[in-house]
Amino acid sequence: MNNKIRVLDILRQTMADGPGLRTSIYCAGCLHHCPGCHNPQSWPMDGGKEMSIDAIMDIIREDALSNVSFSGGDPFYQAPAFTALARRIKEETGKTIWCWTGFTLEEIEKDPEMARMLEYIDVLVDGPFILAERDTHLKFRGSPNQRIIYLHGGEPEKAAPGTLV
Repeated sequence: MNNKIRVLDILRQTMADGPGLRTSIYCAGCLHHCPGCHNPQSWPMDGGKEMSIDAIMDIIREDALSNVSFSGGDPFYQAPAFTALARRIKEETGKTIWCWTGFTLEEIEKDPEMARMLEYIDVLVDGPFILAERDTHLKFRGSPNQRIIYLHGGEPEKAAPGTLV
């Protein structure tokens, strides 16, 4: 099992990556290369620095008032390690997890390794950013093709599982 994640940055108590206060883990590595991406420095697969899941968990526990967001880069390119991290977050803290990805839910569900992470993700923001469809009025996403999918409830709306926004 991989117990290291390539991390660009971890922001504590941010309000930009989902509702309420969040600890946002920005991972390195993304092959989607969406034109107009707001974080192209995250593209190199060997970018950032390696951090152990234990070290990341220490930061998450210290940020007691915040839930968690996975962004990047794309966490699904490091699916085994992010799955292990997400499982620990749920088991040890019960915090909610939002996750952004350039993959669609349907693509993730077809890949058993990536699909395992869905068990621990509360809200998935899926799909590539499409610059020609950019909409600055959308909440928590950049283009309307990107969906906010409540997999296991959500916050604060507590939407039914499987609800699309």
